[in-house]
Amino acid sequence: MVWAIFWPVESGKVLNGLNSLILQNFAGWYIWVVAFFVIVCIGLAIWPTAGRLNLGVEGEKPEFSNFSWFSMMFGAGIGVGLLTWAVAEPVAHFGNNPEVIQGLTNAGEADNVRMAYKWSFLHWGLGAWACYAVAGLSLAFFSYRRGLPLTIRSSLTPLFGASLSGKLGHLIDIVAVVATILGVAQTLGFGVEQFVAGLTRIGIGGLMNADGGATVMGVIIAIIIIMWASTLSALSGVGKGIKWLSNINMVLSIVLLGFFILFGATFFGGQAMVLGIWDYLIALPEMSFNVWKSDGVEGSEAFLLAQWQGWWPVFYWAWWIAFAPFVGLFLARISRGRTIREFVLGAMIVPSLMCFVWFAWAGGTAIDLELNGGANGVIFDAANGDKIFAMTEFMLAPIAEFLAWGMAMLIVVLLMTFLVTSADSAVLIVNTINAAGDEGPKARPHILFWGAALGLVVAGLLISGGTSAIQTAMVIGALPFSLVMVLMCISLIKAIYNDGKREAAGVGTTIDHPDLSSSTPAE
Repeated sequence: MVWAIFWPVESGKVLNGLNSLILQNFAGWYIWVVAFFVIVCIGLAIWPTAGRLNLGVEGEKPEFSNFSWFSMMFGAGIGVGLLTWAVAEPVAHFGNNPEVIQGLTNAGEADNVRMAYKWSFLHWGLGAWACYAVAGLSLAFFSYRRGLPLTIRSSLTPLFGASLSGKLGHLIDIVAVVATILGVAQTLGFGVEQFVAGLTRIGIGGLMNADGGATVMGVIIAIIIIMWASTLSALSGVGKGIKWLSNINMVLSIVLLGFFILFGATFFGGQAMVLGIWDYLIALPEMSFNVWKSDGVEGSEAFLLAQWQGWWPVFYWAWWIAFAPFVGLFLARISRGRTIREFVLGAMIVPSLMCFVWFAWAGGTAIDLELNGGANGVIFDAANGDKIFAMTEFMLAPIAEFLAWGMAMLIVVLLMTFLVTSADSAVLIVNTINAAGDEGPKARPHILFWGAALGLVVAGLLISGGTSAIQTAMVIGALPFSLVMVLMCISLIKAIYNDGKREAAGVGTTIDHPDLSSSTPAE
């Protein structure tokens, strides 16, 4: 990070070279490995032996209500990015996507709306949440059923046994921490730029430059506000600050989404939702396994398709994989007492549908206003983080200026709660991994350290190279952890299969059972 911040030109060349190498040689790996995670999650939910297993001791009940559980999961997992991309991504794919490149639909025309949603739903649907669910299931299973520390290495116990107590285990946790910091930095980077755009919209000047990006002062002010609030929340723990913030941002999300459904493109959004899900599910097998290869001829169809796949699906899969240790560990922390089937449905299906609703009505309103509402580029031409503000201002300013200002304020507050929820969860999770699962009083100074460190990483990378610098670093950092996640899947399947055999033999399978207390971790 220090290298990237103080020598941005030199580090940029090296990182971009590595990024190009990865996209050239590992694009297929990223595409196929996420498809594998989706298959594993669905398989575990359907498999009778696995689906009914409690992520805790037998008879244990969940700590949090369904509403709080879903609010924390959604806020930490995807909330920040949603406010930027629910509008920006359907708009981007409306302008260009593989069907446009192949000449099957027309960019910016009505016949391209369904394709825009098919690809948007791919990136924010089952694949994204399968990455989180794989990590969360593995961690919860081995921590709450086996009594192992809530760290990444614990999830590989059936494969490597006691050797995880040494350097191999340290290496696995370090890879997870690096991926987490880079994944969270990417999310916070997008969020900080949008937060600055929102502050500008509500009347705080001097925070954005002429190109629509955040100034150095804007980045510093936003980071100080966000990291101060998130560190205080992390110090209060999951049951207090993080839980209440998550509930608040879920309520505000429902209010904002309700505004788009009732006063935006109601019919257009509903149509985009239904047809988009249909198109997505029908095309999911092909989109999940198809890898476009470049022919090396710049501007050719093969070159443009491979380039588009690197910019969008590969980037997203790297983002979700980098985010997986953080969200997965957080999901595990809040999901004790739930069955594996309940976990998969709650952590994979429900959030995907929530994302689809957001994309359909927020993004659909933007497209409809540009196609039929006379926006004339006001929304499309705005920076990605500013699109949602430009859209609500276009809708409300002709009615009353104070309504437009009030909606901008609501979005800023919602964005603030999402940013704080993501950051405080990340600080807590990184500290938990490094402290071998210890959440006691001696963890407090470390929480302060990681809060400051995360803030400095995001600020430094934004100032030195913008979100593109974070994006490049994240695609590189996610690669080694993707291998760890494949091993987590194999390890979990092996453990559940062995538990089925134990149950059939009348042997206990959880840590509170006397038959298990004499077993070694490898068994």
